[in-house]
Amino acid sequence: MTVNDDARTRVALVFGGQSSEHGVSCLTAREIFKVIDQQRYSVQPIGITTDGRWVAETTDWPDVAGQLPYVRADRPPVAWDSIRDYDVVFPVLHGPWGEDGTVQGFLEMAGVRYVGAGVLASAVCMDKPFTKTLFSTAGLPQLPHVTMQPGQWENDWNRTSARIAALGMPVFVKPARAGSSSGVTCVEQIEDLEPAIAVAREFDPKVIIEASARGRRELECGVLQQPDGTALASVVGEITVEDAEPGEFYDFESKYLDGTGVNIVPADIPVSVRDKIRRYAIQAFESLNCEGLARVDFFLTDDGLVINEINTMPGFTPFSMFPRLWEASGVPYAELVDRLLQLAAGRPTGLR
Repeated sequence: MTVNDDARTRVALVFGGQSSEHGVSCLTAREIFKVIDQQRYSVQPIGITTDGRWVAETTDWPDVAGQLPYVRADRPPVAWDSIRDYDVVFPVLHGPWGEDGTVQGFLEMAGVRYVGAGVLASAVCMDKPFTKTLFSTAGLPQLPHVTMQPGQWENDWNRTSARIAALGMPVFVKPARAGSSSGVTCVEQIEDLEPAIAVAREFDPKVIIEASARGRRELECGVLQQPDGTALASVVGEITVEDAEPGEFYDFESKYLDGTGVNIVPADIPVSVRDKIRRYAIQAFESLNCEGLARVDFFLTDDGLVINEINTMPGFTPFSMFPRLWEASGVPYAELVDRLLQLAAGRPTGLR
């Protein structure tokens, strides 16, 4: 692979990966590649196939209704050590083996600057139970949950099922380390719990079961770090699903495939709630030692506001909330991408 020898900043746009969010990552890469200023940046798209091979890709996949693009295994291979040829890496990887500190650790060892959170924050924010532990330490309100380790359902069924039943019904059963609502099931009755756990385990042997709440509304806020290290919060948006039936939620299909997910920006909420969400979003970002960017998700319930999770590499697809939040906050898509690249280019390597 040849890297252009010119005055432009050399950027490796890394996408795809081995998680269930492979196709979403490809969509994100395509949108980012469209807006990067080619006069200032020399960009090489690098795809990671579903079996972990690194290849020199493009972002010109054909649009196929109901399908997401994927990294093509027949593309020319990329040697891992060639990553040092770049000034900045933009790892638009979602989920395990990309957003969870694994690729970040590789880039740290290679001494390459990159966009987004470091190793620790990436790993902790990918693991929902650990995220919730740190949220609790930071004093952020959240819904009750139960974490189920591999083998716990089979080996300690009585105690585990009793703890889950104490949450009340319905509950949401989720893989502990997956995104885009992959493997998530809303369980209305206790007898449906076991098959929901089996679905979650197809994505992760570690499972989290979360209490639901009355009247819950899904609200999201973007966080963007400034060159001086301070964090800014965007306007707040709301996610709904068109013509949703009881028990339906914003799952993978409604996000990316069937078009039923609707982003409302800004959300129609009281000013006091908006301000609290923006304050909590920055508090979560800083308490988990995030860098660059994040999207922080909340539920507004009949009993008040609770934080749900934090995403250290949110999607940049046409359906994604993060760029829409910042566009409504006065930062257009292309400027948002440029800010992230500039921030990464100015960040030191090594411990910081």
